Amino acid sequence: MPTLRQLLAEARPLLAATPFGAPPREALLLLGHVLGWSEAQVLARGEAEVPAAEESRFRVLLARRLTGEPTAYLLGEREFWRRPFHVDSRVLIPRPETEHLIEEALAEPLPARPWILDVGTGSGILAVTLALEIPRARAVATDLSPGALAVAAKNARRLGARVRLVGTDLTAGLDLGRFDLVVSNPPYIDLAEAPSLSPEVSDFEPALALFAPGSGDSVLARLFAQCAALRPGVRLAVEIGFGQLGAARRHAEASGLEIIRVRNDYAGIPRVLVLQRRREERG
Repeated sequence: MPTLRQLLAEARPLLAATPFGAPPREALLLLGHVLGWSEAQVLARGEAEVPAAEESRFRVLLARRLTGEPTAYLLGEREFWRRPFHVDSRVLIPRPETEHLIEEALAEPLPARPWILDVGTGSGILAVTLALEIPRARAVATDLSPGALAVAAKNARRLGARVRLVGTDLTAGLDLGRFDLVVSNPPYIDLAEAPSLSPEVSDFEPALALFAPGSGDSVLARLFAQCAALRPGVRLAVEIGFGQLGAARRHAEASGLEIIRVRNDYAGIPRVLVLQRRREERG
């Protein structure tokens, strides 16, 4: 039977040689996942032998990773806002920059028992996090994908969050006048950009959650138009793609919304907008 050290020595250069540059550290994650051990335990027990069944499982996971399948899907989990969320190929993998959306939402003054709407919830990271972080919040989350809603429901159960899930296109059929805060991370990538994406993204993450028809801002335009029905003073916090601030300003103007804050991501790129209905001028 091979030792832990031998399996890691074999896997690390294979990962490093992938065209998408998989970090060699992922060998530790995959082997630890198979054995039920932490990274520290795997490193500390390098001379331990790996039983045949676990070796076979590790080699299967490694082979899938070498094709580009994301590690988060192989592990079935990704951390967001210090909590472990289940993820699989039915939903996007949470990105660190989306935590800025949570930060902006938590900065908003809200009533004692706020109604919060998460549009296009995916794995449920926004709705579940806000339901847990805001005392007495009543969270509603929508998605067009039944698979995504199933994942979101699983995360809500696992983490103990009360979230009502609704299968619909954006906010269709909902009374927006009841909500005190709306958040959304909508699809915002132009399909024409697909060839430039890493195969980890384009070949494995769900196209419905990635791509927006047209130039990538069409879903944003529809969301803004629908959010014109929000009550005065109610905020919409939304994530946008690279280079979309100008388009977002145009769509906001056309929908009677105004951008009141722009939050840059870790790379200095405008990533999160906070909007509200534009104040009417008094004549």
